[in-house]
Amino acid sequence: MKKIIIILVAAAVAAGGFYAFKKKNGAQKPGYITVQAGLRDLSEAVETTGVVEPENRVEIQPSAAGRVERILAEEGAAIKAGQILALMSSSDRVAILDAARSMGDEEYKTWQETYKPIKVISPISGTLILKNVVEGQTVGASSVLFAISDKLIVSASLDESDIGKVKLGQHASILLDAYPDRKVSGRVFKILDEGTTKNNVVTYTVKLRPGSVPPFFRSQMTANIKIRISQRKDVLLVPAQAVTLDQNGGTAVITSMAAGKPMYAQVQTGQSEGDQVEIVSGLKAGDSVIYLERSYAAQKDSGGTNPLMPKSSAMSRQQRRAVAGH
Repeated sequence: MKKIIIILVAAAVAAGGFYAFKKKNGAQKPGYITVQAGLRDLSEAVETTGVVEPENRVEIQPSAAGRVERILAEEGAAIKAGQILALMSSSDRVAILDAARSMGDEEYKTWQETYKPIKVISPISGTLILKNVVEGQTVGASSVLFAISDKLIVSASLDESDIGKVKLGQHASILLDAYPDRKVSGRVFKILDEGTTKNNVVTYTVKLRPGSVPPFFRSQMTANIKIRISQRKDVLLVPAQAVTLDQNGGTAVITSMAAGKPMYAQVQTGQSEGDQVEIVSGLKAGDSVIYLERSYAAQKDSGGTNPLMPKSSAMSRQQRRAVAGH
């Protein structure tokens, strides 16, 4: 499972212009971009995959071996507790009715009324998700005739490195592989205590309940899940490219250029993900920072230097010349 940072825009970052320089012969020098530090909402989440499954799945078996006479419910139907799902004859009733049938219709009807069929009844309310028999089929006492789900949920596995960050009630977004454009919101409602080990990796099961189960949910569908474990508002962010080192090797950003030389401001950074870095101290919202265009590639054997990087000390230049002499 991997941890991701989701940045939700709360205040737009004002963009500045380009600093472009060209040599007299037309060759392009590196370009520099200036932007303003901006406030955004920062949300930290754990990403994993899971599967849609019933919260409670009940399998219905017959009370005795026999033959299914009539089926009174179909897959996908809403079922109430106590509803009759099927009528079946026990093995004894099957033998009696088959014998009576050979004696004529009147005899057969008499025994049908005398020897009543067994009713297969649903013990819970829910949705019929499995019909495992057809009329006329002979079944054993251990045969599964139907399965009923009371409500569909999403079950996911998390590494033990992430499970400590997940709490009951945390918000999650759910996307099914079958419906990638239909995002569903849910919350964590159960974290199982016992983990499982596979390939030396310990995982724990987390269960999520959708706010409302959409009609396109089907049992065993694959789900992509993001569980939001924290959210902070008004976090100061700058592009990751803007963070560099000053002359003393400290973490800094360049705020301006003076006579072709960069002016540094030391900063303390926090979380980072992708192309954004949190600034904990050293800047405030609206302050400008400058950084080198990523698309610039320095030419080989060029004697030029990058004015936005601190100059090397005289000792290091002498050392390099000494090494080059060897």
